[in-house]
Amino acid sequence: MRQERTVQASIFDVFATHEIGHELKAMSQWLDEHCDLLGLVAGDLVRVGVKATGRQGLPAEAVLRCAILKQYRQLSYQELAFHLEDSASFRAFARLPWSWSPQKSVLQRTISAILPETWESINRTLLSSAQQAKLEDGAVVRLDSTVTSALMHEPSDSSLLWDAVRVMVRLLKRADTLVGGAGSWRDHCRAAKKRARKIQFTRGRPNRVQLYRELIAITCATLAYLKQASERLAMASTPAIALWQLQVHHYEPLVERIIRQSERRVLADEPVPAGEKLVSLFEPHADIIVKGSRNTEYGHKLNLTTGRSGMILDLVIEAGNPADSERLLPMLERHIAFYGKAPRQAAADGGFATRDNLATAKAWGVSDMAFHKKAGLRIEDMVRSKWVYRKLRNFRAGIEAGISCLKRAYGLARCTWRGLDHFKTYVWSSAVAYNLVLFTRLKPN
Repeated sequence: MRQERTVQASIFDVFATHEIGHELKAMSQWLDEHCDLLGLVAGDLVRVGVKATGRQGLPAEAVLRCAILKQYRQLSYQELAFHLEDSASFRAFARLPWSWSPQKSVLQRTISAILPETWESINRTLLSSAQQAKLEDGAVVRLDSTVTSALMHEPSDSSLLWDAVRVMVRLLKRADTLVGGAGSWRDHCRAAKKRARKIQFTRGRPNRVQLYRELIAITCATLAYLKQASERLAMASTPAIALWQLQVHHYEPLVERIIRQSERRVLADEPVPAGEKLVSLFEPHADIIVKGSRNTEYGHKLNLTTGRSGMILDLVIEAGNPADSERLLPMLERHIAFYGKAPRQAAADGGFATRDNLATAKAWGVSDMAFHKKAGLRIEDMVRSKWVYRKLRNFRAGIEAGISCLKRAYGLARCTWRGLDHFKTYVWSSAVAYNLVLFTRLKPN
């Protein structure tokens, strides 16, 4: 049975006198004061269908601390495994049982199992501690949005079709291995790759369309082979074949979707709405995000609320690419639900500005609601005076520094984990690590 707390391996924890050692010690003390959070982590680590017997595995406390450590120092799992074995301060913070040195595969499997809802609960507990320590009361807030990219390459119709053929051929080879013989199918990998590369360097729509017709035909033929193989293996019931069928059922509708959108976009020259496009076979959840006139990004839009302390008071991972003006009131509602009242003052980017948003925010109790760009609104309608407007507008600029720090030092520029659930977990774990470090730096000794 997995333990929640780590059985202490030594009389004292050894932290270095370096600045990082002091921060780790302060963070460790806060985690010790909130042991109730370990129950949430322990619940996430329980796998369905696995009996609570046999080898114990890493305690929930060690998993949570390793997860924070990974995001705090922006380490890969391999680097984290090395530092946990090499550094006394890291081992002391992680509360690893004596002589335990977890491998990177164990760290990956356990850390990624923590749900985003658990991280959000940890963040709310941290904000409650900041409120008790009078570091953050949520009375003055600022809002902005940013984008975290998914783990994918720049998409194109040809690259998506080539990815589809490559994945399907891999599944077909696996099917041959499972049945112990070669099936009646042809490997079109080289042909698909050749046409995808030609499309990349071919000029002129007629030439590109002809190459696309050939590439789509190759993809359709490979998909037909895969469906035949799936029918051939349908009668078998071994665990390996069941896993193979699960992968086929996952990729098959995605490949069909890629074929349809390629036919619409290239062959029929029909515009496909951004919400209907599939931009990655491996990260199908990724959205197309265009902020202003800047470059197109592929991932998810984040809406953040921070306070005077700089701590992240709230974070929402949006679906699609909603306009900022549509997200101001929902973010204020979430703030009111947590703090019990509306902020006294709020500042937001110009994209959040509308007359309805201003009127509703005022009705909810926001005394001063300043937008970075006036967007046709008068200063007198937003705030009490021009002096207050300048102060709030300058205060809003501070969230840009916080977002920059999250992206540079806490990995929020690009999620390196696969899948939507892991994307949310990655983002929230970065936010918690950022808030915990900031809390320990602001809290008086």
